[in-house]
Amino acid sequence: MEYPKNNLTKQNDLSSPVNERSGKSQAIVVATGFFTLFSLIGIMFYGLPFFYDFWVKELGWSRAKVTSGDAVAKIVVGLFGFFVGWLMDKFGPKRLMVIGVLMCGLAFIGLGHFTTLWQFYFFYILSATSYLLAGALPNQVLISRWFTSGRGKAMGIAYLGVGVGGMLVPQIARWLNTQYGWHNALTILGIMIIAISLPLVLLVKDAPPGFAQPSSTDKKKKIPMSQLFKSRRFVLLVIGSVCSIAAVAGTIKNLKLFFSLDLQFTQEHAANILSIILFSSILGRLLMGWLADKFSKKYVMVLIYALVAISIPLLYFTHVPGVIYLFAFLFGIALGGDYMIIPLMAAELFGVKVLGRIMGLVLTFDGFGDALSPMLVSWIRDKSGSYANGFAVLILLAIIGTIAILLIPEKKKTGDEPVIS
Repeated sequence: MEYPKNNLTKQNDLSSPVNERSGKSQAIVVATGFFTLFSLIGIMFYGLPFFYDFWVKELGWSRAKVTSGDAVAKIVVGLFGFFVGWLMDKFGPKRLMVIGVLMCGLAFIGLGHFTTLWQFYFFYILSATSYLLAGALPNQVLISRWFTSGRGKAMGIAYLGVGVGGMLVPQIARWLNTQYGWHNALTILGIMIIAISLPLVLLVKDAPPGFAQPSSTDKKKKIPMSQLFKSRRFVLLVIGSVCSIAAVAGTIKNLKLFFSLDLQFTQEHAANILSIILFSSILGRLLMGWLADKFSKKYVMVLIYALVAISIPLLYFTHVPGVIYLFAFLFGIALGGDYMIIPLMAAELFGVKVLGRIMGLVLTFDGFGDALSPMLVSWIRDKSGSYANGFAVLILLAIIGTIAILLIPEKKKTGDEPVIS
């Protein structure tokens, strides 16, 4: 797609010579992405599973019940993904992000003080809604609007927030739990989320000047949304992303339970392994963001998904010295690129004018995989007494996802917008 030249030709790369106002706006976009993803994925996505074993022990709940909150919430909220994407395309993501950040903080505070199952589900639904409004989707839309040729680099820097937040939150949560108990630890984390994210969200701009005025080429080649489900590219992208996201989510959200209750790791040892995974994810985001700017995004995506499939089998060999650290490194690299590569691929295939709606649909489907996979693996563990069969399911999903992306047809260079086919 080609933007109006008088507005955006200087806004296509982090290193391009932009005017002072544009440079500051781009910097705020990337910083907003970093700190909201630090909070709403780094702290929320990787922080809440840290408390799962406490809920199992203190509340007497099964692993499946503990992980069901995330599943129920994402299924309920995921049904509105396309609608939220449409709102972002039409009105911009900023206002939704403000609401989302506040909801996320309140969800954490609530999860620190729930006493009944319906409250547990309510606050989990609140957290899932906050992620939809202020997490990956709005940041993907913002970065794709503000950057073109340097989009992979910008996305990689913003997504570093996920790795940094995820790396720090096990240590922060462990310390807070030791000092104040898990109830107060979650309350403090909720306040931190609002304090870290809200100021930059209030400063960010929805789009560069002139973005809302598409060029004549854009009008002629606007993608008819009704054709998406007939598009081989879209269907394969959905299948690939759903399977890989399910494999990643099913792994990461059961690791604390696996480490603490099955392998009998201390809280410190479990937190350290989780931090290594998230540290490696920082390297993965930088590496995959750089590769996505240099090489075909399709093959970068295949590489990421293949790493997911290769790393999970190492969990069968945790009794071998050093294998758990090899797993943490490889899985972390894959984790770093897994969520980040999807919007880059979608933007390349379908353009950025409808990216909110495209990603709203993709994230709706991904949300089902993200929600159901951890609970399925936990249920298998509860029934069989072992994670072996659950991990086998995750490996199979990762392989299917890799094959699906490999089968996506190469983009035909027939114009500014990719062709639906």
